Amino acid sequence: MKIIKTLFIALFCSSLAQSQTLTVVEKTSQQALPGVIVSSKKLKHIAVTDENGQLDITAFKTSDSIVFLLNGYNAASVSTKDLIENKYLVEMTLDVLAIKEVTVSNKRWEENSNETPNRIERISMKDVAFQNPQTTADLLGTSGYVFVQKSQMGGGSPMLRGMATNRVLLVVDGVRMNTAIFRSGNVQNVISLDANAIQNTEILFGPGSLMYGSDAIGGVMDFQTLIPKFSNTKAKKPVVTGNAMMRTSTANSEKTGHLDINVGLKKWAFVTSFTRADYGDLRSGSVGGNNYFYRKNYVQTIDNKDYMVPNEDSTLQVGSKYDQTNFMQKAVFKPSSNWEFDYGFHLSQTSSFNRYDRLYVMQTSGPYKNKLRWAEWYYGPQKWNMHRIGMTHSKKTLFYDHLRLVTALQHFEESRFDREFMVRELRMQKETVRAASLNLDLDKKLTEKMSLYYGLEAIQNLVNSYADLTHVITGKVTPTVTRYPNGSTWESYGLYANLKYKLTDKFNLNGGLRYSYYRIKAEFDTTYFPFPFTSTEMKNGTLNGSLGFVFEASKSWQMYANGASGFRAPNIDDMGKVFESTPGYLVVPNTTLKPEKVYNAEIGFVKTFGSFLKFDCAGYYTWLRDAMVRKDYVFNGLTQINFLGNPSKIQAMQNVAKIRVYGFQAGVEVFYKGFGLKSTFSYQNGKEQSADSLIYYPLRHAAPMFGSTHLTYTHKVVKFDFYAVYNGKMDYEDLSLTERLNLSYARDVNGLPYSAAWYTLNFKVAYYVNQYVSMTAGVENIMDILYRPYSSGINASGRNFIASLRARF
Repeated sequence: MKIIKTLFIALFCSSLAQSQTLTVVEKTSQQALPGVIVSSKKLKHIAVTDENGQLDITAFKTSDSIVFLLNGYNAASVSTKDLIENKYLVEMTLDVLAIKEVTVSNKRWEENSNETPNRIERISMKDVAFQNPQTTADLLGTSGYVFVQKSQMGGGSPMLRGMATNRVLLVVDGVRMNTAIFRSGNVQNVISLDANAIQNTEILFGPGSLMYGSDAIGGVMDFQTLIPKFSNTKAKKPVVTGNAMMRTSTANSEKTGHLDINVGLKKWAFVTSFTRADYGDLRSGSVGGNNYFYRKNYVQTIDNKDYMVPNEDSTLQVGSKYDQTNFMQKAVFKPSSNWEFDYGFHLSQTSSFNRYDRLYVMQTSGPYKNKLRWAEWYYGPQKWNMHRIGMTHSKKTLFYDHLRLVTALQHFEESRFDREFMVRELRMQKETVRAASLNLDLDKKLTEKMSLYYGLEAIQNLVNSYADLTHVITGKVTPTVTRYPNGSTWESYGLYANLKYKLTDKFNLNGGLRYSYYRIKAEFDTTYFPFPFTSTEMKNGTLNGSLGFVFEASKSWQMYANGASGFRAPNIDDMGKVFESTPGYLVVPNTTLKPEKVYNAEIGFVKTFGSFLKFDCAGYYTWLRDAMVRKDYVFNGLTQINFLGNPSKIQAMQNVAKIRVYGFQAGVEVFYKGFGLKSTFSYQNGKEQSADSLIYYPLRHAAPMFGSTHLTYTHKVVKFDFYAVYNGKMDYEDLSLTERLNLSYARDVNGLPYSAAWYTLNFKVAYYVNQYVSMTAGVENIMDILYRPYSSGINASGRNFIASLRARF
């Protein structure tokens, strides 16, 4: 045996003279794995694979075996014999049941998830490539723990633990995306992000106000876009890599193309990304469901006259189409191992798209009774761009070990156009927001057991609002009442500190405080609306904090608990908006608002059984006081007003509600010899109580119970996934008071609105031709079920065939 062993070592050393480079890839996809730690068994030699998963192993010529380590993958030990036989190709397998993962959401710095006392769900770029979500809203839905509401196909409003819209926070590359006009109704800003340019998504459940400030009540959705990669080789020529993708799907005639290119040098790196997507009208299912969901008619305008015409194919949701373009450019400069400077530019623009839930509302009185109310109701192009500059310094100093400074300037533009049936004037309302921000985050390891994280934040939003009426025949344009006070500003400033203390090797304690101050300034134009004031200023401060622990009983058993407070400061949308929320109800400004405050308790655990089974569960209770909700309001002595020719009951946002939400999230994963089972389930129960009532009513954004179950099989270079997605039922008594007025719901046998339970069966398959080319295909909603998710204004997709081709270079 010694002779054979010596012979193989001799052959290994001899072969190194000709081929000194090995390549490490993921076993199924055959994609290169950068950052793999490669070492000899006795740790005599240690090295890391480059951006192509390659490594010069000349230094390992005397080793009889080599060990390969990478977070999220099973460790691999390869003998010299196997290395030669496999032609220096090493395949690593995913550790699908790993407890320890790297996360950045909770502390703004990289941290192991087994040291974080919160539930965090991670969606990788690999998951996105396999599931093929069309938008970033759909991407969030693939997690199985986020419920997504849609008023139209060009939208997607995520719900986390009974909270949504301006009570959850969107963060992209460390910059908050929420603005001063994020409303309590549904928002679709998340679709501005390109799902194909997102490297990693992390969803932090529960209050995140300690690190992120206002709005982070229900949770934080943190998106990390593509990171430029340096060349780790000694060659002076740049290393160019990239990805290309083409995808089509049948339900909405999707045509999507994507290209990203990375150019890496020793000290400079660049990444460019471009995506173009075109979506036709969405076809819904045809089996089961409620006849109310079929699109029976729509409006056509011919020679300046409106006609209600029958829809020849009632499963085709006429007017739901739109298209979108995304572009991103990043550059990173690393002059030394301590300093790094980066710049990023993001650009996103959609076409105009209809607010679909308005297009099927019928008139119940007047000269056009039983006709559609709206001839037109659409959003103008949704535009977003961001300039981001970052600086990172990593060096042990008196005040910090790591420092990160991020400044950003964002520009948002959104508009809405509406015209009622046979009305000759088209109303336009347009808003622009300029959002400037600065974040400074530092961390310092005080002792071997204690680390301090601290920082500051400054935000300023400038809101401009415009409105006019255009006569569709003469083209005459006249000004009208704006949605928000033009030229208003919203500012927020915050200081935070968080301490992590490692009591023992198994017990971690986390605690921190944040003080935030906000100010709103607005001037009101009384030309078109009888405001009892012409200007106002609101300012306030709030203190919040969190305390939690993580107990890791063993490598396979982890428990955590967390208590946290958070807040949401009133914004321009809360304080100064004038709009028709639902037909017959007009929302007006209220200048006496104060912050909402939330208190949350959470406990959870994760348990693995070898490499076979993983189970996790988290329970939580959330209490929100001084909640801002729309309620009947006395404005200037009036309870009703004539708005744009329609008698409307007056409402306003008011701090009059108490909200409580409790629930749990659970997941199970099984993996055995290529077979996998993954199931997720979320249950939430939300109630709100008004100050003028002792009765608790259902909370609008507390979705029905929902979840998914995936049965997967992976064999060599092929992966299969047969899965079900399901939602529970919500009867009339389970709907919030505002949802009971929503015309998007079907009616039960008693004529009352309700949301039906539903499930879909789906299938996906991926074939990895080699490390450069892969093909995916699938069919969603195999049974072609007709259904409309809770609170949504558009039917979900019917049977949908998907095919995509991806190439790496």
